[in-house]
Amino acid sequence: MIIEENPFVTDQELTRQLKVSIQTIRLDRLELGIPELRERLKLMAERSYDTVRSLSLDEVIGEVVDLQLDKSGISIFEIREEHVFSRTGIARGHHVFAQANSLAVAVINDEIALTSSADIRFVRSVHLGEKCIAKAYVRSGQENKAKAKVEVFTYVGEEMVFHGNFIIYRSATSERNERGALHADSH
Repeated sequence: MIIEENPFVTDQELTRQLKVSIQTIRLDRLELGIPELRERLKLMAERSYDTVRSLSLDEVIGEVVDLQLDKSGISIFEIREEHVFSRTGIARGHHVFAQANSLAVAVINDEIALTSSADIRFVRSVHLGEKCIAKAYVRSGQENKAKAKVEVFTYVGEEMVFHGNFIIYRSATSERNERGALHADSH
């Protein structure tokens, strides 16, 4: 089922993929008991996920719908009027970057996490009304407690629009013992 594979798919995207009317999609969804996108997102957000430690949740650009600290995270950001160039309707790049960067920082399990460097690539322009789905993956960090590598992919539908490799500085002032209690580093 398309929605099981991609719970972020919109009714409009389903009409294009299945070549049926929007009314057909909505009636079938209703009959199958599948909630609309907004409700599916709320349900995903209500499922247990880790709490952001490195910044406050309102500092993350977009809505965090999944977070597993030091592993992965997903956020959704809808491009609105205030995010685009008025003449072209194309999103300003710093908004797309900010979503990816803030998610890369949020996925780090530390009180202090700051971007040290970023290697980014904008694959295509993002337009007014599109939903950016950013997926962050921590690629390293266990062996080097001071820095973590985080890779972020941003999609609109199934199409990748942004890719970034971030080096995130994490404070090395504390480490966890076997019971999870915090201890200050002595060096």
